[in-house]
Amino acid sequence: MGIFSRLADIVSSNVNALLDRAEDPEKLIRLIIQEMEDTLVEVRSSAVKTIAEKKELERRITGLDAEVTEWQRRAELALTRDREDLAKAALIQKAQLVEDRAGLAVQLQQLDDVLTKNAEDVAALEAKLAEARSRQQTLVARHQSAVHRARVREQLHDRRLTEAFQRMDQMERVLDLAESRVDAMDLGRKRSLKDEFVELEATSAVERELADLKARMVKS
Repeated sequence: MGIFSRLADIVSSNVNALLDRAEDPEKLIRLIIQEMEDTLVEVRSSAVKTIAEKKELERRITGLDAEVTEWQRRAELALTRDREDLAKAALIQKAQLVEDRAGLAVQLQQLDDVLTKNAEDVAALEAKLAEARSRQQTLVARHQSAVHRARVREQLHDRRLTEAFQRMDQMERVLDLAESRVDAMDLGRKRSLKDEFVELEATSAVERELADLKARMVKS
């Protein structure tokens, strides 16, 4: 199973669990990013082990190369001493070492392939992680905006707010009636200075009460 297939399975499982519990989108986004970060750490840790194994193989191959060269030298030395039997034995030992080296070379190539795939996975995962972090800011902002808009809608349709405005309308009607009464009393006669002050005080009292009601509504 590839790294992204495994990551997708993990994320899908956890996201579905959170969706079943009706978790908020911000938590889901953080979960996806956390899973990607954990997977990135895991892949890099695996690459470190693979690199260590590769270095060990390279050391063993270097050692075998030295032994092959040495047995070749011994075979040549034996022939110069007319010891064909020793030369033959030296060449047999050399052939075994060459075979061992070939096996290690295959393992080394396999490790190189693994490291190449790891490097590709890390690069792709880092790109996806950067994209996820960039989208996280946008998605979180959209979620917060939706929550705030929902709260505004709830307040606009709140029964208490409607009742409060109805009380304001009633108070304004009371004020209109009070002013009308004062105006009616003045019909056909000239108002005295005392009458004008009485009217002013009555109007001011109602206006103060209306202002207090509006202030309480704004505060609530």
